[in-house]
Amino acid sequence: AVWIWIVLSSHAWAQFPLHLGGLTLGEDISEYGELVRMDTCREMSRTPYLAEGEITPRQGFRSGMISYGVCDRPNKILKIKLKFEDDSKSFFKELMDAYTEKFGPPGEYKGDPFQTMVIWKWSFVNAEGERISLILQHNKMVEEEKKGTAVKMALTTQIDKEKACYLKVQNKRVAPAADQGKTLSNKEMWDLFIPR
Repeated sequence: AVWIWIVLSSHAWAQFPLHLGGLTLGEDISEYGELVRMDTCREMSRTPYLAEGEITPRQGFRSGMISYGVCDRPNKILKIKLKFEDDSKSFFKELMDAYTEKFGPPGEYKGDPFQTMVIWKWSFVNAEGERISLILQHNKMVEEEKKGTAVKMALTTQIDKEKACYLKVQNKRVAPAADQGKTLSNKEMWDLFIPR
């Protein structure tokens, strides 16, 4: 698929959003026992510095996920993803109007040129230099993504800190290889390449 990125601008810190769907970025997941299904919480293989859990669906939402830190600020909510019950394009347009009225026009379009997958992104920076991204998307045809309208909000500065913390801890755990510095012969290398 062909994707378009149109970069416009970041929004002022005065409009820095933290709350979405009854959850707050930066808060401890234990504060939301009734909303977060703790039995579903698990570390993520593709981003091992984060863990995620399912959100108990609330009125107006079909499903949701949160991601939280495991290293620098353990159990602090860093991403909120919510899928709306109403998957119509008209509902998406209503949401888009409401988001634009509150936050101004989005800073990037990240969807495809045919608008089968419409993705608008806002970026915010507060007085302390923390960054948050807000994405509103509507999918009507892309098979790899859930169809309908979804919203995603992430505290990107803290996610970067979680990754740096995880890599630092992992680097301390990795023992130097026994044959580090040894140059292998061509035959030795091929012995490693071929299953046996």
